[in-house]
Amino acid sequence: MRICVLGTGSIGGLILGALCSTEHHIVAVSRGETAMRLATEGLVIHRHDGPIEMIPPSRFDVIDTEVVDTMVGMEGVCDLAIICGKSGDTLELARLATDLLSGDGIALTVQNGLGNYEIIKQILGARRAMGGSITHGAWRDHDGAVHWEGFGEVTIGSGGKDPREEEMHVIDALNSSGLNPRWTGSLQTTIWSKAMVNVAINPICAIIGAKNGVIESHPNLLSLAFEAANEVASIGHAHGVDMSGIDIETTVLEVIRSTSENKCSMLQDLMAGRPTEIDQLCGKVVEIAETHGIPAPVNSTLLALVRAIQL
Repeated sequence: MRICVLGTGSIGGLILGALCSTEHHIVAVSRGETAMRLATEGLVIHRHDGPIEMIPPSRFDVIDTEVVDTMVGMEGVCDLAIICGKSGDTLELARLATDLLSGDGIALTVQNGLGNYEIIKQILGARRAMGGSITHGAWRDHDGAVHWEGFGEVTIGSGGKDPREEEMHVIDALNSSGLNPRWTGSLQTTIWSKAMVNVAINPICAIIGAKNGVIESHPNLLSLAFEAANEVASIGHAHGVDMSGIDIETTVLEVIRSTSENKCSMLQDLMAGRPTEIDQLCGKVVEIAETHGIPAPVNSTLLALVRAIQL
């Protein structure tokens, strides 16, 4: 397969590095300094199991979305596009995926937030769209190296109970890269569960400027995280998403503990002066709550605070 990874931040870089261990043809889609570094220096990835891999630039092609010439010859040649960029860029990334993919190529979004899968499906059609979530932990240092901090899984689906033949090829590719894929027949539950955990942790840590583990050490913060998560679950239920099988507080606490030393992406974005994904998390939750006439005071407050910090 020819696989393109759209967005090579921490998670995108992790996926790119993992896929480089396979026999598939890999394309990195990035921009600016990150694209230049990938094209000239390759990628350094500190694996969760110890080794440090130096992946040469010859291992993958690089498309710099700010340089038109790098797209030449790449239109319509990819079998799979894995979209990892910021949720605010999903529409742009979906349109780019349509340019890169073959006529029956598939786009998979593993981005944070709500609404990304729906955008992909609208642009490419239901049979060419997949969604999911990723629980591997990663961060990128100032030199561009990716640190694969925690081993998790990639849960993917497309609305069907079982994967179709072409979707099995996606699972096989992720499996061969060591990314630990798992198929879900309940895609919306998977997406909303990940959003629930993100809402419970990311805005709080971004606001107080602390690593994830700090939440557990302060009862008021932990209570706030639980309130935010329960609010998301209630709104999801009203929206037709079955979250009844999730032990909400246990799930949130497990993620806090397993990522206790992580600086969440929202905090990293604020520290770097970049836009956050708050609108695709708390903002989307509040928007959906309004359509059902349900109050969302916790998410509304977190949304307002992070937006204020972004100013």
